[in-house]
Parts: sequence; structure tokens; C-alpha cells
Amino acid sequence: QVQLVESGGGSVQAGGSLRLSCVASGYTVCTAWFRQAPGKEREGVARIDWDGSTRYADSVKGRFTISRDNAKNTLYLQMNSLKPEDTAMYYCAADLPPCQLGTRGYWGQGTQVTVSS
Repeated sequence: QVQLVESGGGSVQAGGSLRLSCVASGYTVCTAWFRQAPGKEREGVARIDWDGSTRYADSVKGRFTISRDNAKNTLYLQMNSLKPEDTAMYYCAADLPPCQLGTRGYWGQGTQVTVSS
């Protein structure tokens, strides 16, 4: 059983930065960040697997960086040049092979990110 706990959310002005963290209690192979704004569907933000391979949503490419410290069982999301449309609840997710992030696996409770104009 894997448990995930997010932290690092908060309120910032447009153009600012935040760094989200997600600590996992167990081994993970595939990890990702999702977000959901009120009235909108949950969307994938970024993914990083055990080998370091990454994927980003087009809306955050060049602004967000996902990383992980396997020794500390921690997932990070560095968010720069934040925009009001980035406002959402951010969740970390993890799964083991065969990874199906977004449809199965483990989820954290979420951390709120609010970006004001």
C-alpha cells in the first residue's frame, strides 16, 4: 500500500513560483501531478517515471519541471511563471507497472494552488 502526501501549495501572484512536494510511503515507479479546477475535468500536468523519463501537458511546458528523489521517496513539481489559469487543486499520483496513471493507482489528498492576477 502506497500513501502520498502533498505539500507546498499556496497563494501567489501571477508570474510567481511555487514548489510542490509529494512524499510517498512506499516504492513507486510511475509518478505524476494532476490538477483540477472547480467545474473542470481533472487533467494531467506532468509525469516522471523511475528512469527519469518525463511528459508535460502543453499548457505547462517550459514553465513547470517535474522531478523525483528516489532516495527520499519524494516527487516534486517546480512551477514558475504561474498564471491565473494554473489555479487548481494539485494531486500527486503513483502507480506500479503496468502503470495507468489517472485511471488507477494511488492518490494524495491534494494541495491548493491559487494564482492571482
